[in-house]
Amino acid sequence: MTFPIAIIGTGIAGLSAAGALHAAGLEVQLFDKGRGSGGRMASKRTEVGTLDLGAQYFTCRDRRFAEAVQQWRSHGWVAEWQPSLYDSANGMLRPSQDEQIRWIGTPRMSALTRGLLGDMPARFSCRITEVFHGQQHWMLQDADGKAYGPFSQVVVATPSPQAAQLLAAAPKLASSVASVAMEPNWAVALSFEQTLDTPVDGCFIQDSPLEWASRNRGKPGRASQPDTWVLQAGSRWTRQHLDLPREQVIEQLYGAFAEMIGCTVPEPVFALAHRWLYGRPVGSHGWGALADSSLGLYACGDWCLSGRVEGAWLSGQEAARKLLQHRAN
Repeated sequence: MTFPIAIIGTGIAGLSAAGALHAAGLEVQLFDKGRGSGGRMASKRTEVGTLDLGAQYFTCRDRRFAEAVQQWRSHGWVAEWQPSLYDSANGMLRPSQDEQIRWIGTPRMSALTRGLLGDMPARFSCRITEVFHGQQHWMLQDADGKAYGPFSQVVVATPSPQAAQLLAAAPKLASSVASVAMEPNWAVALSFEQTLDTPVDGCFIQDSPLEWASRNRGKPGRASQPDTWVLQAGSRWTRQHLDLPREQVIEQLYGAFAEMIGCTVPEPVFALAHRWLYGRPVGSHGWGALADSSLGLYACGDWCLSGRVEGAWLSGQEAARKLLQHRAN
């Protein structure tokens, strides 16, 4: 009798691993504490439309990932984004020289992860808190004390601090995972009744609490009204203001945006703040994915590689490769 493989986390890494294993004919069962797939690629439904509060876009450098992106494009899950990009430094706005091709999920970032999930079985709003070994196989337990299993192997595809706790049954593996710190970042959405008088669609920002601002209407498939912007604070500012009330986060980042954008900025008609406690990994690693194959435990995520969407996808592929290789031996 064969048992399914548990995959904890339905961001890009978890879905990448799940898809590769599913394609190999193995049964998978996904779990996520969120209400839907996506992780930091998730989109939030609001009264002013669906907003991408996490990953703003992604780029391709690896041939394998580029091939996958072209497949996603053919399915209509992603589209190329050609923004009017600017740089802001020392109080000056200048057109950016960055000519990288950028991709986004369409009509929202989470369209990609929903497409990747397809009809694979997933349990949402289920926060797994423990991975433990039963008599012969792995079991999971959620925050409400409910148990799931048995599973033949477990792939943990969550931010490294959460993954380290879930991998306590493999101390060496958990120690490696715990060595990767992750930076937080605040994200704020602001909507304006009148369109702001600026050519900017996206802006890289220095010398400010902000590091990025983008115009939602400039992305394919997004609503044109109202004029909604997503602002992302830098990690340093976020660390210093980690527990600041959301209203004050909005006020301060609105002020930084108004100072940077170079046009009159009225009071917003809608504002929202979201804190990503594990926004991005500190530094990059060349691990691909981590594993204790003898135990049947695997870990993947953007933190195993570059901290980018591409890194998350490649890490999931590598976790699946390691698992399949072990099963074949």
